[in-house]
Amino acid sequence: MNWKLKKLDELILKGFTGPFLVTFFLVLFAFTLQFYWLYMDELIGKGLGVSLTLQLMLYMAATLVPVALPLGILLAAIMTFGSFGENFELVAIKSSGISLFRFMRPLIVAVAVLSIAAFFFNNYVIPVATLKSYSLLYDMRNQRPTMNIKEGIFNNEIDNFSIRVGKKDEDGKRIYDIIIYDHSSGKKNNNVLIAKEGKMYASDNGKGLVFELKDGWRYEENAAEDGQEQVRMHFDKWFKVFDLSGFSFTRTKEELFKGNEEMMTVNQLGNNIDKIKERKQTAIDDVQRYVNPYFSFAEQKKEDSILKEQLKTDVPKPIISYESAFVSHVPKEQRNKVAASVENNLNSMKRLISISASDMDLQNIKMQSSKILWHEKFTLSFACILLFLIGAPLGAIIRKGGLGMPVVIAVCFFVIYFIISSTGKKLAQQGVVSPWYGMWIATLILLPIAVVIMVSARNDSPIFNKEWYYRWGQRIRKIFKKTPSI
Repeated sequence: MNWKLKKLDELILKGFTGPFLVTFFLVLFAFTLQFYWLYMDELIGKGLGVSLTLQLMLYMAATLVPVALPLGILLAAIMTFGSFGENFELVAIKSSGISLFRFMRPLIVAVAVLSIAAFFFNNYVIPVATLKSYSLLYDMRNQRPTMNIKEGIFNNEIDNFSIRVGKKDEDGKRIYDIIIYDHSSGKKNNNVLIAKEGKMYASDNGKGLVFELKDGWRYEENAAEDGQEQVRMHFDKWFKVFDLSGFSFTRTKEELFKGNEEMMTVNQLGNNIDKIKERKQTAIDDVQRYVNPYFSFAEQKKEDSILKEQLKTDVPKPIISYESAFVSHVPKEQRNKVAASVENNLNSMKRLISISASDMDLQNIKMQSSKILWHEKFTLSFACILLFLIGAPLGAIIRKGGLGMPVVIAVCFFVIYFIISSTGKKLAQQGVVSPWYGMWIATLILLPIAVVIMVSARNDSPIFNKEWYYRWGQRIRKIFKKTPSI
């Protein structure tokens, strides 16, 4: 009996592994292509090369694992158990006295192990992949386009030069009717090259563009004592070399991006939260420090001060009150000076407090972001388990394998989960709800649904059986037929 159960576990694991690997990599590939299409217009035409593009997509694919993994598990679970139900394997297993939960046990263990691995991947691998992908994407988006000189159009991509080519041969090297404006002197179009024909090719080191011009003129205007002086020079051959080093791909130091919370692990996020709390307390202390010089009642008195000792006594003190405004007790010749001093003090204190308030708002935003990302490290693992607990019994109920009905139902549940989790994350970022509530609300809502589906699958519920709906439709139709018309 024990041997049969072990063989059964092996059968279940083999039936799940294939669909999971296929669906996971298909979903990951689809999300990666969606990302590339999002930035495609900014990356094409810059001569970045296939290797850089593949490197960027590989890094981005790693960052998209938290989205693709739960969906892959959900799809695979529904397809696997739907296929078992469609082939009456579940019926045979239940008839032999094995419960659905016992049948699911090896996959529950496998998904739990996969969830633990997903946590470590999310905690240690994704921060590195995010750092590399963001820095590489930043450099690729800021890369200048490759030189593309078109016929009859002035090209201004090279700094301080404006180039127009009237016609080009099919090989792209021989050019005709060339005009080059040199603006390097900062005096507009005071330096012009005109040639009837020439050649255009890259320099030996690949960092320059050479124009070999023939039969042309060079015009240059210079300021003279009696006005403008124009110099005209004819040439049979002229070599003009343009520096293309600005078009070469350069990388920004990755250290500049490390301060972002998305590149941190759980421990680093925890330390960052503690540092933010210290900065918030410093901002609160700064407010007290700014107020003390201007308001004596806000100033903290020493324990041994005379005022402290007097306040401890029970002898009532006479209340001093002014019968008129304080300013009436100030000499007239000093009133303007006192008023100006008060106004300046208030404005100074207002500016200092506004600085502390702005710093406090910034620290609150960073605190929310760090807490959200801290909880997000764990929600991925729980999402894998939760969606499996929904998908496995759901497949047992619908009893359909393949890529038809299981895909539709899986996508519907994943969209619901994604919408709820995204909404909760957005509300947490805006400070409407606490970070833990915003990040766990999808789990809190879908967990009872998973329990209901599991109980229904154990009791062979016909909720997702179309024949059950067809029979009820026939019953309702018969009731309406029997009802006499009025």
